[in-house]
Amino acid sequence: MRLTPIFQYSHLKNPQPARSNMSELIIRLVDFESPEYTETVDLRSRILREPLGLKFSEEELKNEGNQYHVAAFLNGRIVACMALVPLDNKTLKMRQVAVDTEQQGQGIGTRLVSFAEEFAIKKGFCCIELHARNVSKQFYDDLAYTTIGEEFTEIGIPHFKMEKNWCSS
Repeated sequence: MRLTPIFQYSHLKNPQPARSNMSELIIRLVDFESPEYTETVDLRSRILREPLGLKFSEEELKNEGNQYHVAAFLNGRIVACMALVPLDNKTLKMRQVAVDTEQQGQGIGTRLVSFAEEFAIKKGFCCIELHARNVSKQFYDDLAYTTIGEEFTEIGIPHFKMEKNWCSS
């Protein structure tokens, strides 16, 4: 099976913005420990951690230096982000996917995942895996991710391991 991203991007050499109805959405990598990276940490904290009473530790953030950090900018403001962790030479783990509450339901998360898929292909990866919160599982089902195994608990809430794998195509 060949992976076909939902949207086509050419961000790696010549960034091309994805157009939204009235605003411009640009998705691109941000450098670790840059001001933009700090903004993504703030967004992830606000959307994913604080509602669970959790905070990032300094050690957790130090360990993010080996990850690709992706941000979605709407009118120059970061409205969504994710991290991609190389697990081996074939697999990226998608983690910490967050979309600003005011922007949810507008397709930004779908575009962010599509960017990750194309990025994986361009970098030679053939599988993306993730741990989807129970409340986000349908989102990934709709994007053709496959559930692997049974529900499990991570950070105190239900999750499912999911993947999109085109290695054997």
